[in-house]
Amino acid sequence: MTDKFIFRFVAAISTFVFVVVLVLNRHLIPAPATVPSFVPYLPKLNAILNGTCSVLLVTSLYFIKQKNITMHKRINILTFCLSSLFLVSYILFHYLNPETKFGDLNRDGVLSPDELAAVGSVRTIYLIILTSHIILAAGVLPLILLSFYRGLQMQVEKHKKLVRWAFPIWLYVTVTGVIVYFMIAPYYPFR
Repeated sequence: MTDKFIFRFVAAISTFVFVVVLVLNRHLIPAPATVPSFVPYLPKLNAILNGTCSVLLVTSLYFIKQKNITMHKRINILTFCLSSLFLVSYILFHYLNPETKFGDLNRDGVLSPDELAAVGSVRTIYLIILTSHIILAAGVLPLILLSFYRGLQMQVEKHKKLVRWAFPIWLYVTVTGVIVYFMIAPYYPFR
């Protein structure tokens, strides 16, 4: 496969994922009237998947530093699969569940002045973490796909150049995914 084909393929996959997330998250396709019974479990599953990916990414780094390429590859394949499962679960949750607002103590979908006052500056901190998480999650996907491909093809130098950027961003996204979960969880309507 040529580099041109790979870049186009990665761009197409990344664009497709971005559009699907946007369309389903913004409910441009109406969600079912009744929220399926499994939906309340998805945020916790997402946090577990993100946390597991964080640990696996650090473990993968350890193994490559030890020159254990086989374990490095296996762990990265597992991390990639778990991140893909996370993406499906994330899309499902945000499609099937009404939007949860940080600080919505009575869970009515509206932030009153009293609720905003109660959460204070913590809401700003949450929104900063969430915004950086979302932007970097959208941006890191092409880097992950390209570095994954380069690694599997044993194009070591190209893989290293990509991973210099992909690894810290992916790790940040997985760690902040867990932080965002713990911060927003008290406001889920199904708690």
